[in-house]
Amino acid sequence: MSNITVTFSENSKGWPSFYTYYPDYIQGMNQFLYTFKGGNLYQHNSDNVSRNNYYGVQGESKMTSVFNESPLDNKKFKTLMLEGDDSWSAELSTDLQTNGFIDASYFEQKESDWFAFVRNNSTNPAGENQYAMRSLTGIGDSTTANNDTTTATITFNLNLGSIISIGDQLFFADNTPPVTTLTPQFCGQITSVTYSSITNTSTVVVDNQVQGAVPIPSQNFYFLYIKDAVAESQGVLGHYCVFELTNDSTVATELFAVKSEAFKSYP
Repeated sequence: MSNITVTFSENSKGWPSFYTYYPDYIQGMNQFLYTFKGGNLYQHNSDNVSRNNYYGVQGESKMTSVFNESPLDNKKFKTLMLEGDDSWSAELSTDLQTNGFIDASYFEQKESDWFAFVRNNSTNPAGENQYAMRSLTGIGDSTTANNDTTTATITFNLNLGSIISIGDQLFFADNTPPVTTLTPQFCGQITSVTYSSITNTSTVVVDNQVQGAVPIPSQNFYFLYIKDAVAESQGVLGHYCVFELTNDSTVATELFAVKSEAFKSYP
């Protein structure tokens, strides 16, 4: 483990912060903090230098806390709202689901808050343990299914409308009786969806060269889809949610409060 510097608070009687910089000597004087490193003298909390910068090395600030209201209830944590003067990136983890994240660029400023939806840290293609969490949804039986070297083309005798989109992941499963449990297999990422009102037929084209894709072995299979994990923004499920905020700004940044829109999840 690398060396760190810790701070003690007389008010809270605890150790609230940890710093990655590690001075040779440290001294407080005249309401300023001074450190020595490599024979050089540094004044901290100066307005004339870049923030998150120690001894010429640019770093980042991190803060970790937890949402734990009603700890016995399963909850969906949908959003983060930051009350402050800048956005932060966020990593979220719960006791029930795969982790979530928010890039700093995803936040939009609305009045005094920065607001963003929580995205899922999920694999592509989605693993079996993610089907329920990411809402694997049925489309129906295909009419035809053909594979070529780079794509697969599937037709359905129905109007799919807007239920699936380009970028969604397409799965197929054998539902021939007496099958009682579907075993979905990933066949590709959707690149095109078209509909013919003359034949009442929808045609779906997928890229079958993406990692994990399996050729469709038969024309008549049952098909399902999962929305893109980032675009779907379903949030993360858990009794509690631990969040870590990161800011790499070079200017002074204040963060006053962190909030989340969460609601009870019913099985």
